[in-house]
Amino acid sequence: MRTLLALLCGTLFGAGLTIAGMTDPARVIGFLDVFGHWDPTLAVVMASALAVSMPGFQFALRASKPVFDQRYFLPERTRIDADLLIGAALFGIGWGIAGFCPGPAIAGLATGSPQIIAFVLSMLAGMVLRSAIERRRSRQVECRT
Repeated sequence: MRTLLALLCGTLFGAGLTIAGMTDPARVIGFLDVFGHWDPTLAVVMASALAVSMPGFQFALRASKPVFDQRYFLPERTRIDADLLIGAALFGIGWGIAGFCPGPAIAGLATGSPQIIAFVLSMLAGMVLRSAIERRRSRQVECRT
């Protein structure tokens, strides 16, 4: 049931991104072009997402547990550190260069675009590299203790 619900939510999210035009990198690049031909579409999509999600989060977190799981999986790390700043910078640079962030890129895979496929493969390579670095860091910490 949980897997089916995740699939449905992901499909709804991807459909929303596609309908809003967020799988088109020109829209994202247009949003970032504040001194040229600025395209406010992304701002409208983000504002709409916040208007829907914020009340939903407030409602959900008042419950003792989620409807389809035993507990909430909230971020454990809450401090601003070098990892967060470097990751945010890399995310922003990649977004500005390619015009994609992960959600729209994954939704855009359905188009079969070679650029989107290359972006997603690069993104996956970055995730694998980050996981390997984190595993190595964890082993080093364990060896010291």
